[in-house]
Amino acid sequence: MYAFRDLIALRVVRSLLDGGMSLQRVRRSWEFLNEKAGLDRHLSEVKLVTDGQSIFKICRRDGEVMDALKDGQMAFFVAIDDIATSVRTNVRSFREDRERFVRALREAAAHTATGT
Repeated sequence: MYAFRDLIALRVVRSLLDGGMSLQRVRRSWEFLNEKAGLDRHLSEVKLVTDGQSIFKICRRDGEVMDALKDGQMAFFVAIDDIATSVRTNVRSFREDRERFVRALREAAAHTATGT
């Protein structure tokens, strides 16, 4: 009889195999993640993704990303949504600064024209 956690684990393994990973690589990364990261205890908090070459563990709690096939070497990923939010904030700040600057220029021009 399989436990619910076992069924989830089987689906995760199947999706990695469907993603192009070999059974040996899946087994090796699964063993590493169980040993180092307690994957079997925290399966609901972890997302595994593959690029067909390696398997990456993404922990939802702290955003940690590690390559499970390179002994947990931290992987570099760019969080596009964080970059987009930052750019949006910077653009909004730039527009506000520009509006203040243009308003100040207009006020200075009006004072110069009236001689006050």
